[in-house]
Amino acid sequence: MHVVDVGIGPLSPEQIVAVAREGAGTALTTESLDEISASRKVVEALADDVVPHYGVSTGFGALATRHIPVDRRAQLQLSLVRSHAAGSGPEVEREVVRALMLLRLSTLATGRTGVRPETAQTYAAMLTAGITPVVREFGSLGCSGDLAPLAHCALAAMGEGEVRDRNGELRPAADALAEAGIAPIALKEKEGLALINGTDGMLGMLVLACHDLQMLLRTADITAAMSVEALMGTDAVFAAELQALRPHPGQAASAANMRKLVAGSAIMASHRNPECTRVQDAYSLRCAPQVHGAARDTLAHAETVAGRELCAAVDNPVVTLDGRVESNGNFHGAPVGYVLDFLAIAAADMASISERRTDRFLDPSRSHGLNAFLADDPGVDSGHMIAQYTQAGIVSELKRLAAPASVDSIPSSAMQEDHVSMGWAAARKLRRAVDGLTRVLAVELLTAARALDLRGPLAPATATAAVRAGLRTFVAGPGPDRYLAPEIEAAVGYVASGTALAAAESVTGPLD
Repeated sequence: MHVVDVGIGPLSPEQIVAVAREGAGTALTTESLDEISASRKVVEALADDVVPHYGVSTGFGALATRHIPVDRRAQLQLSLVRSHAAGSGPEVEREVVRALMLLRLSTLATGRTGVRPETAQTYAAMLTAGITPVVREFGSLGCSGDLAPLAHCALAAMGEGEVRDRNGELRPAADALAEAGIAPIALKEKEGLALINGTDGMLGMLVLACHDLQMLLRTADITAAMSVEALMGTDAVFAAELQALRPHPGQAASAANMRKLVAGSAIMASHRNPECTRVQDAYSLRCAPQVHGAARDTLAHAETVAGRELCAAVDNPVVTLDGRVESNGNFHGAPVGYVLDFLAIAAADMASISERRTDRFLDPSRSHGLNAFLADDPGVDSGHMIAQYTQAGIVSELKRLAAPASVDSIPSSAMQEDHVSMGWAAARKLRRAVDGLTRVLAVELLTAARALDLRGPLAPATATAAVRAGLRTFVAGPGPDRYLAPEIEAAVGYVASGTALAAAESVTGPLD
């Protein structure tokens, strides 16, 4: 099993994907264990202090004014986790829970939280054993971080609640831990608070979404290039000199990709002559680099924010480098919530322009010689008519998902927590938006590939032909109407797996 070392420095997105999606194990570095031990001594020195310290000798949230006697402090931490494990609704995906646990472990490894080494090692062992706590959809307001989701993870580490084992079987946490040889945590001072106070859920989902969007934005350049080509459009507008007049880096990268993808197209060459009366293409074709580029630049900003957050030690209170225990507001999810919402806007607009390109194929007044709806026998056959309906339904949903969650705030904890980020909600809707964008691009690819076939005997560019050929290994070419849903799902898999991108890059080399 591949093992990711978790130290005092930040994890990389690749390491997070490896643990969250690929099941890699985790191990704490010697340096991180030393830092954890040092900060734990600071917390233990405060245990008998008559001065109240939040999270060590006080209640939580609006109950922070209550001083807790020494003999009740273990119960304080236990009660905190049990009461905060209050999620409701469907189970959250395994990869999200694993990312959440890994990022909490990463914060523990900095030594700024005051937990014991054995507590951090329990999280590392659970990740390695494939034990995934059951976390519910609803419960986080994104401030103080993702309290309820993190509490469900802490509860499982205590041997309570439910988990999924490596095989996905639902089991009592105590049984799964025992089978893996992992001793349940008996929480000490501050540890319950340290395990539940962070932005780890929303950050994990941001990192996973950024990873997926890196692939999808390049795939969108592919589907757009196929559409421009099959709709008898021009690549002249993608020229580098024209793009340089508006120097957005994402726009330049997208246009460069599209030039590579349609290079050598006999279909495009067929209408580069004086007889061609078309002056310019529709916006959805001509402005693809501008829209795709704006999404790329948005993604770059989101990755910058994620990178900063991965360097953070989010807890309250924290153990400072000089050994003080200080309250702070670093758990607030606003920085992450904003970019999660921003990415949902970009995903919706990318899907919107993709759907408009698809629709042009289906209308004989705009498709330049193709059959209505790309049907084999229009009237008898409906072709891709309803595939566009599917796209349109998804795009409409994505527009609703683009409404920002981070502008909302509902006061909680008797007005002590009177402004919250809703970052978890922003992350949950972004996951749905990324899935929707994948499906919309898949329908465009499916439709554009059919149109390229119908342009025969004119040959498409080598790169777009490779993408079409890859699709044809599991989806047949044009003909009378067939059961369409399985073909759409096959195209979705082709896009989501990165195989469509790989097919194009086998010709072009790595796309930007």
